[in-house]
Amino acid sequence: MEIKKPAAAGTLESSDCQVTVEAGSGGIEFSLDSAVINQYGNQIRKVAFDTLKNLGVNNVRLTIVDKGALDCTIRARIEAAVYRSVGQTENLPWGGAIRS
Repeated sequence: MEIKKPAAAGTLESSDCQVTVEAGSGGIEFSLDSAVINQYGNQIRKVAFDTLKNLGVNNVRLTIVDKGALDCTIRARIEAAVYRSVGQTENLPWGGAIRS
């Protein structure tokens, strides 16, 4: 799947995260801002990269501002942002595209 336009999903509320996707300049550019980066940064990165792989996205600039989101929330926010960026609004495979 190719990112066509910038898109975002999520909030900056507690236990959520805000995810932004933009077209990349080759590969996956990943940026993470999190208060718990020392404890969970590697896990958040793994969830993000696995989700992008499952969606078939390999050229993207992904930014996550984490406020203590669970893995399932991070996956859902990335999935929503990617679908918004490609303009897919119907026949969304919520939960079907992402398998952990």
